[in-house]
Amino acid sequence: MKTGTIVAVYFVVWWITLFLVLPFGVKNSSEAGERVPKGHETGAPVATGLIFKAAINTVLAGLVTAVIVWIVRNNLLGL
Repeated sequence: MKTGTIVAVYFVVWWITLFLVLPFGVKNSSEAGERVPKGHETGAPVATGLIFKAAINTVLAGLVTAVIVWIVRNNLLGL
């Protein structure tokens, strides 16, 4: 695989795994035991932790991309 192809695969895998990682550990106001101010959505998350999730997602996407590159380079799919 060429470098540009690997970067493109990583980009696609990063976005797919982002939607896998986003819901982990999210609590809304009622689950966290906080009072919901008037006019706020009760299902809105209290703390999203996006920086931590982006870091975890980057590592996860790197691992998945490495597996995909290994599979393609070893011709295990017969492409």
